[in-house]
Amino acid sequence: MKFKYQAKTKEGEMQVGFVDAANRDAVGAILASHDLFILSIEEAETVRWYDRVGAFFNRVRRKDIIVFMRQFSTLLEVQIPLNQALKILVEQTTNVTLKEAVLEMAEDIDSGLSLSQAMERQSSSFPEFFIEMTRAAEVTGNLNQVTSFLADYAEKEGELSSKASSALIYPAIVLGLFAVVAIIMIAFVFPQLGAVFAQNGVALPWYTQILLNTGNFVQRWWPAIVIAVIMLGLVTIDYFGTDEGKAIIDDAKLRLPVMRNVYLPVIMARFGDAAALLLHGGIPIAQAIEIMGHMVGNISYREVFHDIAEDVRQGELFSASIAKYPGYFPQLVGQMSAVGESTGKMEEMFARIGSIYTREADTVTNNLVELIQPILMIGMGALVGLLFASILIPIYRLTASIQ
Repeated sequence: MKFKYQAKTKEGEMQVGFVDAANRDAVGAILASHDLFILSIEEAETVRWYDRVGAFFNRVRRKDIIVFMRQFSTLLEVQIPLNQALKILVEQTTNVTLKEAVLEMAEDIDSGLSLSQAMERQSSSFPEFFIEMTRAAEVTGNLNQVTSFLADYAEKEGELSSKASSALIYPAIVLGLFAVVAIIMIAFVFPQLGAVFAQNGVALPWYTQILLNTGNFVQRWWPAIVIAVIMLGLVTIDYFGTDEGKAIIDDAKLRLPVMRNVYLPVIMARFGDAAALLLHGGIPIAQAIEIMGHMVGNISYREVFHDIAEDVRQGELFSASIAKYPGYFPQLVGQMSAVGESTGKMEEMFARIGSIYTREADTVTNNLVELIQPILMIGMGALVGLLFASILIPIYRLTASIQ
């Protein structure tokens, strides 16, 4: 069985992870053998595909999180107690799923849990990045500042997402209509015309023959095709919801050229802003690096940050350690980190890294949005042309033969 644990080292550093063991006692023995002070041990739930489908339709939207974090930050700024602030927000929250999550958080805090522990129990409503930032804020005591930062961060990500979504709405509608028309023509029109062409001995172009064979196949096996598509979709959703599937997606984001150009600046901006905030709160750099591994939201980076934190604990410079991972950190990050180490202004350098890559993420997203529409329209134009050429050319040949 898999268990999720929270523990602290002798130095007071927080650790969160999973352990495979027969029972809770075995997990406790394993953690104790590593000199860890156990905070909590919970059985990791096995999430099935239909749970994920249900969670999708009942999900908490980004704008609900933004409003919640902004209101939460305001209440904490006026020094309203934590549990009372959450109870106030239960009445202010309109999203049913988030309302239930906030209510349960308030009850957990009343029972003695910390805010980060309460949020972690509602991980389906709150991103991991928010939970880890809250956990770090509890250590540094700057919860007000962190909640305000998270609200600003969610708004920035929301703006980027809105730009991309608004730019894709029109092409998506056109692409969907084209798909419907193409399916109707291939499944119903082409097989009827194929019989006419065959009777008159019309020579068909290779692309027309491919579409004709496809139409005949769809007509004969459409029930099996529908079932296969549904099953494949469910299996895919289930697989990419697992840790292994998420790791594949995270790795692809860093390896595929276009995705990397969009994703890397976002990761670096999140890394810089979070690092500056942690150092400002007095967190030692090695511990801050370890925490950031859970904040960036990428499994590959989590392992890299863990290795870098170990290097720093052994006395190696942060800039020298990240130089070992050129695929994960741009050269500029290493150079600015080296300057920060030599001047003793690491916090300022991390803040500048966050600012630089936030602007780069905005620029890349805007450029990509401007390119997507014409590329999609050209691609769909080519497909429409091929589809109609597959019909018109044989019809022209048929007319010529009759004359």
